[in-house]
Amino acid sequence: MTSLEHMQLIRTKTETQLQEIISHTRGAMGISVLDLTSNDRFDINAEMVFPQASAIKIPVLMEVYKQAHAGKFSLTDTRRIEKQDKTSGSGILFELGDGTVQMTIHDLCILMILISDNTATNLLIDLVGITNVNQTLNSLGFEQTRLQRRMMDAAASLRGDENLSTPAEGVRILELLHKGEFINRSICDDILAILKKPKPTNLTAGLPDGTVVATKPGNISGVATEWAIVYLKDRPYIVVIMENYGVEHDAPDAMKAISQTLHEYFARLSRATKYGAYVAPSVQR
Repeated sequence: MTSLEHMQLIRTKTETQLQEIISHTRGAMGISVLDLTSNDRFDINAEMVFPQASAIKIPVLMEVYKQAHAGKFSLTDTRRIEKQDKTSGSGILFELGDGTVQMTIHDLCILMILISDNTATNLLIDLVGITNVNQTLNSLGFEQTRLQRRMMDAAASLRGDENLSTPAEGVRILELLHKGEFINRSICDDILAILKKPKPTNLTAGLPDGTVVATKPGNISGVATEWAIVYLKDRPYIVVIMENYGVEHDAPDAMKAISQTLHEYFARLSRATKYGAYVAPSVQR
C-alpha cells in the first residue's frame, strides 16, 4: 500500500465522520470544505440552496468595497443614524439616540460583520443597492447567491424573497477573497481583516484558542449558517456550513463537532511527512 493510499484511508474516515455528524441533525444540512493547500474538498449537499441569515453580509461588504474603489463614495464618508434607519435584531445602533450618532461607512462595515448590526447592514444595503450586489455576484459567476431583502424584513421573507446561497458558492466566494482575486489583493486583504476580527461562533467553538479565522455566521429561526477561512498554520482551509428546518441546538452542536473534526484532520496533514510520521514544526522549518 502506497503512502497516497494511506492518506486516502484517513480522508475517507474523516468524510464518514462528517456524514455521521450531519446525519444526526434533524434539519437539512449542507457542507463544503476546501483544502487551500491541495485543493481537495469535502462536499455534502454542497449544491443545495439555503437561506443565509447574516452570512449574506459578506457579499454586501464586498459590494461596499467595490463601489468605494470605483469612487462612488469614500469609506471615510459619514452617515447619521436617524430614527427611521433603525432596525431591530442583532446590533447596537438600534439602542442609540435618534440622530445623535454619526458613523463612517467603514465603521458601519465593522459593526455589520463584528456584531452583525442590522441597522448598519440596512444602511449599507441602501447605499450600494440590492440590484448592484446581485449584478456583482452574477459577474463573478455566482448564480445561486442572492441578496433579496433587507435585514429583519419578515414580510419579504414570507413572500419568499429570502437571501440565499449554497455551501459550494460560499466556499468559492471566500476562495476568491483568499486568493486576492476580487478587484485586487489590497481590497481582499481589507475585507478579510474585517472578517478576521474575533467573534464567538459555532465553528470557532470547535477550534483551539487563538486560531485565526475569517468568518461570518448567520442565524434566524430554523436557519444556521457560517462561512469561514481557518488559518491553520501550513494548512489553511475553507469551511461553509448551512442548515434550515433546524431543531433546537442541533446546528450549533453539529457545527462545533464538524469544526473539531476538520481541525484534527488538517492539523495532522500539516505536520505529517509523506509517510504519515509526525515531525515537530521546529524540525520542519
